[in-house]
Amino acid sequence: MVKVLLTGGSGFIAAHIVDILLQHGFDTVVTVRSEEKGKRIIEAHPDVSKEKLSYVIVEDVAKDGAFDEAVKSNPPFDFVLHTASPFHFNVQDPVKDFLDPAIKGTTGILKAIKAYAPTVKRVVITSSFAAIVNGKQHPKVYSEKEWNPLTWEEAMDHSSVYRGSKTFAEKAAWTFIEKEKPNFDLATINPPLVFGPIVHYLNSLEAINTSNQRIRNIVQGEMKEKLAPTGNFLWVDVRDVALAHVRAIEVPEAGGERFFVTAGFFSNKELVDIARETHPQLESKLPSADTPSDFPEHIYEIDNTKSQKVLGLKYRPLKQTVSDAIDSILAVGV
Repeated sequence: MVKVLLTGGSGFIAAHIVDILLQHGFDTVVTVRSEEKGKRIIEAHPDVSKEKLSYVIVEDVAKDGAFDEAVKSNPPFDFVLHTASPFHFNVQDPVKDFLDPAIKGTTGILKAIKAYAPTVKRVVITSSFAAIVNGKQHPKVYSEKEWNPLTWEEAMDHSSVYRGSKTFAEKAAWTFIEKEKPNFDLATINPPLVFGPIVHYLNSLEAINTSNQRIRNIVQGEMKEKLAPTGNFLWVDVRDVALAHVRAIEVPEAGGERFFVTAGFFSNKELVDIARETHPQLESKLPSADTPSDFPEHIYEIDNTKSQKVLGLKYRPLKQTVSDAIDSILAVGV
């Protein structure tokens, strides 16, 4: 059987990746930060044997040698999906708290695989549109060819440190492949805001992923008086992002490629309109139907054809994604 290591197994995207890996017949080992999270994942898949799904604990992905033991396996791993990212509530020092852990977390697992897992053929890393976007000067069309031009100095600004961490971590991964010439190749998945159903056994409404927070806020009535600015107008469904990771190990041509995984444009006004249509019981918590949209008159274009042609993605429509996300949020309890 083909065996996969999935890091960050309790994350929003990773929880959906687990389901797809199991559906596609992969033996799956997830890394988690605690025994409790590992047990929750196993308990949520009661029909799956321990040969098909198990976990290992990696408490701090940014520590030197964090993944050395996790990548050793018998039978050995064929692929690694790296979705784990350092987890910090309190960023006081952008380098120490954010940039170093992001870069070390990424290069650390690549070093461990090269040293201890010679059977691994491909590593797929969850990057981000943050590593593509140019906040100062949008190109006419965004595709995988674009890189965020942010400098290390600019990333010291707290408002830019997240984009910097994603950009430098992904660049470090490609540099590692180029210089170290390991036994595996690399693919990266670069999504923008990721919406969609939360996984009830791992997520509370407080610990919800950042992108879905705006849908939760709409459901909870926090935008009734004033619609928050949309900010980033690109989105994708979590299930499509999860499938992209799995397809990136199944499709030989995916090696050596970045994939800009996005379904297209949205605005917060659209999210509210969908909530009103699909969940009329929320009407009293929503801003009025004539609230204006902040979607810009002129905006860049996007080119996501590589993800469709190479990975075979067919993107879900926004209405389905938002409706499913609201269902899952209501199921957890508002």
